[in-house]
Amino acid sequence: MHRRQFLQTSTASLILGLTSSSYAAERSLLLQGSDVNGKPLGLQDFAGRVVLVSFFTVDCDVCSQDLKLMREFYAGNSSKKFTLLSVNLDKNKKELDEYNEVTTQAYPKSQRFPTAWRMAPGHQDNFGNISSTPTHFVLNARHQLVFKREGAFRPDDWDRLWELLG
Repeated sequence: MHRRQFLQTSTASLILGLTSSSYAAERSLLLQGSDVNGKPLGLQDFAGRVVLVSFFTVDCDVCSQDLKLMREFYAGNSSKKFTLLSVNLDKNKKELDEYNEVTTQAYPKSQRFPTAWRMAPGHQDNFGNISSTPTHFVLNARHQLVFKREGAFRPDDWDRLWELLG
């Protein structure tokens, strides 16, 4: 990478609140494995769609609030080439299974989206170390990173997501 390109990338990373290790504007991100029900799941399944990947834990209150809003957004925009994909970070799958059972009963089918467990055998992704929950990645239709948000999704994040959906 040339010095000018490095400086532009570094500046963009700072502006977008990204770390250099997670900045992926020039490469597609990868996620593959299975969903919580054992069905094969991968980003490639959502080719041509804007994808919001949300890393969460079951006991995170901010995660629960964000996922509630994201469920509503997903239900209203899944027909606009938008997909919400959550990735659970809990070490104990039993907690995720209990959470999944409750949410399956609590939310209509239109608000249910794919969820993967990051600790599952065969799970692979290149999103890097997730040091805080929730952590959200918004990917364009080519599955390149548009922005990353650590912590609660902000009002301007929703605006940026809307703009991607055109």
